[in-house]
Amino acid sequence: MEKELQGKVAFVSGGTKGIGLEVARKLAQKGASVVLNYFRSRQAAHDAVDLIKSYGVDCYAHRANMGNHAQLPAIFEGIKERFGQLDILISNAALGLYTSMLEIDDKSWDLSMHTNARAFLHCIQLGAPIMPDHSRIVTLSSLGSIRYIPGYAAIGVSKAAIENIVRYAAIELAQRHINVNCVSGGFIDTDALKVFPNYDKMLKEVKDRTPFGRVGKPEEVADVVVFLAGPKASWITGQTVIVDGGYSLM
Repeated sequence: MEKELQGKVAFVSGGTKGIGLEVARKLAQKGASVVLNYFRSRQAAHDAVDLIKSYGVDCYAHRANMGNHAQLPAIFEGIKERFGQLDILISNAALGLYTSMLEIDDKSWDLSMHTNARAFLHCIQLGAPIMPDHSRIVTLSSLGSIRYIPGYAAIGVSKAAIENIVRYAAIELAQRHINVNCVSGGFIDTDALKVFPNYDKMLKEVKDRTPFGRVGKPEEVADVVVFLAGPKASWITGQTVIVDGGYSLM
């Protein structure tokens, strides 16, 4: 495999499981050293670091609650101290409570907005000063940002905010040729999907509606994220790329 990211340093929030781990693994395959963020599972973090290092790159995991913004500066201070710079920022960590719009309370609103949208904003603000020109920023969103998903109101609003941050950041960082993009993954077969109410019913409905007749795989989203993080995406910025097997067309 071509080591087109050889010598680059990447940070992946929520990078020890699911889509985040697939992104981290594929970045390592292409030669990038990777800093992972995790919050709860030390074992998953340990296993992820071992996996990434098996590709012959440097890797470590930093424990931090992305929703607690006082913990975020230490992530980027650690990256600067160890590597001197950050070339690729991947904002993947996400959290939220399932609720209808009319039942959103302060807890559910703050949880999703702080962990998803505001954390992404702070990562850009903290990461940009140590990012060289021509660096890459990629974040993750979902179809709930643009269409109705039952019980997804608080999370969907935070994802819409993320997509708007992408557009503003793309313009403001363009003078430094830092590309900022977003990948909206549709319905992807991860543990996060399994916590949806009526998971089995929803899974059948998604398969029936998707032209390819199945849900997506984490690696299919990760491939697009890694492409946007690489040198061949130099003329793409401020965009949200939908990766959903055509679900949103129906």
